[in-house]
Amino acid sequence: MKNIVTIGGGSGSFVVLSALKRYPVNLSAIISMADDGGSTGMLRDQYGALPPGDIRRALVALSESSETMRNLFNYRFESGGLGGHSFGNLFITALEKTTGSFASALQEVSNILNINGEVVPVTFDDVRLYAKLEDGKILKGETNIDIPVHIDRSPIERVWLAPEARINPSVRRVLKTADLIVIGPGDIYTSILPNFLVKGVAEEIRKSRAVKVYICNLMTKQGETDGYAGKDYLKKIEEYLGKGAIDYVIFNNKRPTERVMKKYRKENAKFVEIAGIGEKIGRTKCIYSDLLDYEKVVRHGPPRKLAGILLRLIEGV
Repeated sequence: MKNIVTIGGGSGSFVVLSALKRYPVNLSAIISMADDGGSTGMLRDQYGALPPGDIRRALVALSESSETMRNLFNYRFESGGLGGHSFGNLFITALEKTTGSFASALQEVSNILNINGEVVPVTFDDVRLYAKLEDGKILKGETNIDIPVHIDRSPIERVWLAPEARINPSVRRVLKTADLIVIGPGDIYTSILPNFLVKGVAEEIRKSRAVKVYICNLMTKQGETDGYAGKDYLKKIEEYLGKGAIDYVIFNNKRPTERVMKKYRKENAKFVEIAGIGEKIGRTKCIYSDLLDYEKVVRHGPPRKLAGILLRLIEGV
């Protein structure tokens, strides 16, 4: 059975894990621990908890429990003292406090949700994400980087973690045995790059004999990737991971409908252009496919098609 490792955070990892979990493969999800927004941010600030939000999404994606149980962990209180909190985030934080460690809490909730695979925090250190903008301004925290205060905010120059994060030993373990490493999709500066900023992670990915594939985003994001074309995403990944480290990049080649695009224009988001890229970017081979799920929002799909592309990449491994 092939070993597939996904790297990311947020909804991007959820999409890939949901697509692959129905197939006979061993899945491991390496998840960023830089999240500090919403319910997660409140739990970090008030209880000193490690961020549960992206971990929860990955656990639910891999869960073989009932739909009721999965919905319970995703349930978000709308008002009162718990307003804004996700039940799953509260549950994981409570387990962290009662078991004495985030690792123990993760093992317990993995058993409760009967997950098909393994969720691996990239680090167990309490870290924050920082960004330096091209105008010299420094932003602290994933939330401040992710949601621009001003539309005309200066572009991001670089990002880093503080304090320096130590790699979770389980990250080394799953990368050493991986047949396929899937990076993305997801917000490049706040969901993907924070994983590479943990000391030792980029090195382990480069050393891995696995096929390495990056799934490019469908839309640009205001304040992070304004004006990015497809090749710019790969270039930014290589800036932190190493030039030539990616074997394949997957691009969506189907433009969303005008009705759907109207919503994204309000967010100053644009379709990621791939015109003129060709068969390769450097040594990285390009794969083009219609990967829209044709719902009211732009996201990768359908799951069977996305999974099919990924599984074909390791047929001969």
